[in-house]
Formats: sequence, structure tokens, C-alpha cells
Amino acid sequence: MKINFTKMHGAGNDFILVDDRKGDVPWEDYLMMAALASRRTGIGCEGIILIQKSDKADFQMRFLNPDGTEAALCGNGSRCAAAFANSIGAAGKDLTMETICCGLVGAQISDTGVCVWMPEPSHREYGLELNVDGNLIRGDFINTGVPHLVVQVPNINAVDVDSLGRALRLYPVFEPDGANIDFVNLRAPSRMAMRTYERGVEEESGACGTGAVACAIVAVETAGFTLPVKVKTPAGFDLVVGGDWRKQKCTGLTLTGPVKFVYNGSIELDDLELGGDVD
Repeated sequence: MKINFTKMHGAGNDFILVDDRKGDVPWEDYLMMAALASRRTGIGCEGIILIQKSDKADFQMRFLNPDGTEAALCGNGSRCAAAFANSIGAAGKDLTMETICCGLVGAQISDTGVCVWMPEPSHREYGLELNVDGNLIRGDFINTGVPHLVVQVPNINAVDVDSLGRALRLYPVFEPDGANIDFVNLRAPSRMAMRTYERGVEEESGACGTGAVACAIVAVETAGFTLPVKVKTPAGFDLVVGGDWRKQKCTGLTLTGPVKFVYNGSIELDDLELGGDVD
């Protein structure tokens, strides 16, 4: 089977986008989807996004992690999905997309980027203390569509994101699903830099939209920041988290930032090298 695809990135977060409105992409074959996402033997990406038909919104966005598993939501992926859906005529510039676990998500496309309205945050657990190899790590847990642990650090460039991120992502308190781990350096006024170890990617991500929202919420609710908050990604792009402040909590959150069409291509799925057990 041959599919056409578009490679895009949102603030450094890269994705494969496919028009699946006919419903013929075998997205449930996680080995094939993982092979498609592989950087060495496939196209390479931090997520596969399918634009599918919906009877509730302009389209349905289905998001697959690089390991082929399905994710509830991706902030930068949603922004890329909006721009891609508009480019193929599936939606206008003011649109609504259906997500698998987070309901309907609104988006707006402008000359300066794409804005999406994020789901309401939930499951806040601030002030967690976790012991990793004898070191006490303090963090704040929040779900912004997917779970995040926000860890404040004095030097964002000195963090061993892959090593410490992996240890925290698999920490027993987050079982069975684990969590994304965001390392953030707060920079007044209302600016910050962040790096993310992303579950499903299982390494440092180029950017993380839901993580940017998580870091902004923690900074506003615990460190005196005010919305909007600018978040610098590892690739040097700015994401802007906006919203309201009501009853000592953030609500009505938005994520705005750049998206870019990188290239178009096609690939034979049957020719992909599927992973498996090592003999």
C-alpha cells in the first residue's frame, strides 16, 4: 500500500501528516506505524497524525506515538493538524477537530501561526518529592490532556534529559501509564525555557506543546507568573500559552506558535522494515 504524506514541524516538534479521510491507513498495525516513524529506516518523526472523517467536527485527529501507540493529545501536533487540514480542504481557518480522548478542540489559523484551545488541566499534585539514585527531585504533576511532571532547574542546558527523564518517566508513582517529564528554567517576567523527555518517543523531544502548557500553569499557580507566558523550545522557537486566571487556577488555556510545511512525499508501507525480536 502506498500513502502520500506531508512532513511538518511545530516549533521544532516534527510530524508525519496523512489524509486518511477514506479510512484506509492501517493505523492499528503498531509495528508498521512504528516503522514509518523510525528515523533510521522510515521517514522519521515524533508522531504520526491522521486526518480522518468526523460527524462531530471538521475532522478527527488521530495521533500515534513513534512506537505506534495512540496518544490522547498532542499540542503542537494539533496545531500542525489544523494547518494541514486547512491545506487539503478539510477545514477552514477557524475550525474544530475531534480528538480521541479529549473531546473537541478548537483552532484558529493566522498569518503569525496556529492557536489551539487546550482541554482544562486536571489532576494537580504539586510539591512531589521523588528519590532517584539517592538524589531528591522535586516536581509538580499536572495533566494537560496527557500527564506531565514539571521539574524546575537552575540551568536548562546542564540537564541530562534522557537519563533523568527516563528514570522519572518510569517512576512507580506514575504507573501504569507513566508521565512526560518537563525540565524548566523560569525567567521573569513570564518567560521560560524548557526541555522534555516524552513518553512514547522515549527520548528528548524537539518541543512539547502540552508540556509548555503544563510548565506555564505551574509557573502561574506556584511562582507568581502571569498569563500569557512565552516558552522557549530547544530549537529556539517561542510558544505562547494564554488563558484566564479564576479562583486561583488557570483556565481557558490556549497554545499558539509557528508551524512549517517541510516537504511532501509518498512511501510504500509494504516495503518498511518492521521491528521484532532480536535472534
